[in-house]
Amino acid sequence: MADKAILGAPHAKLLGVEFDHFDKDREEITLRFHAPDSFVTPRGSVQGGLVAGFLDEVMGWAHVWATDHEEAPLNLDISMSLLKPVMAGPVIGKGRVIRRGRKVIFLEGELFDEAGKLLARATSTAIPTPRPGGAA
Repeated sequence: MADKAILGAPHAKLLGVEFDHFDKDREEITLRFHAPDSFVTPRGSVQGGLVAGFLDEVMGWAHVWATDHEEAPLNLDISMSLLKPVMAGPVIGKGRVIRRGRKVIFLEGELFDEAGKLLARATSTAIPTPRPGGAA
């Protein structure tokens, strides 16, 4: 079941977020995004900071779902690698919890095109915090 908050938040609408599924055993979430033409730079691909937004979203929701919506990560850092240009249109994001401690969590995210080609990846070190607004 999709989290209604993910679909209704203004930033999620901007990113075109749609919930796909969550694998509890792997602590991995799959989200679908739609990068609008307005995200494209004169070079013809999505601006890098906006790509980081997709990755941040998918990593964060991996932790939210892994904690049954009780916690949300507060990023300390995000490291991103752009491997191929991200074009306007559909993008698939996979985020996962790599390791979770009481004080620090490690997250990973990847973006793929519809053909399954890896476009970008990121890692994040974050602090687990109570989820704003409480559990869904």
